[in-house]
Amino acid sequence: MAAGFPYNTGDVLTAVDMNSLVAFTINPQTGSSYTVGSSDQYQVLITTNNATSSAIKIPTNATTAFPVGTVITVLNIGAGVCTISAVTSGTTTVLSAGATAASPTLAQYKSAALIKTATDTWYVVGAIA
Repeated sequence: MAAGFPYNTGDVLTAVDMNSLVAFTINPQTGSSYTVGSSDQYQVLITTNNATSSAIKIPTNATTAFPVGTVITVLNIGAGVCTISAVTSGTTTVLSAGATAASPTLAQYKSAALIKTATDTWYVVGAIA
């Protein structure tokens, strides 16, 4: 099995376990700010739905030690712009092709993948501004 799946050597997997790997679990967020956590990795889609601006924050590795290679998916369905950035910008590096590389934004109905490539380094790719 590929690295990063939530199973351990010796686990007996059922059809339900295997079928759940191909579907996203939705984590709906309607507040103005949300910090991603360990429950947001694997097949989770974070949706933001706010009429005004909102923020998705990436914590430091010391706070939440996501494995390198983790991908977190975000979809903004709200009218407000969603900004993706680090909780601690001096420690966690967020890189993107957005107008502000460390704080890319998602307009309504746009999505992005947050990809961890090193201890405190994340790339944001997708429909960002």
